[in-house]
Amino acid sequence: MKTPYTKFLYIGFLILGFYQAIFSKDYMQAAASLGIGMAFDPFNPDQKWNERPNWQKAVLIIHLALVAAMFGFGIGLNDK
Repeated sequence: MKTPYTKFLYIGFLILGFYQAIFSKDYMQAAASLGIGMAFDPFNPDQKWNERPNWQKAVLIIHLALVAAMFGFGIGLNDK
């Protein structure tokens, strides 16, 4: 099931998440958009985690860290 549009959806959700974080300052929506973007794996989804190159693993782990950071900012900055 190779779908070529997943890369475009992944990039679109990344752009949307960064827009929401930087310009709108809505960190919870940014976390949601970035998290949804992770569902659209831009790499080969049929490839197992252990068989992926290290740079692909690093990209996905950094993406997950950004989602956690946006979630943390959303909770921390809205705690008034």
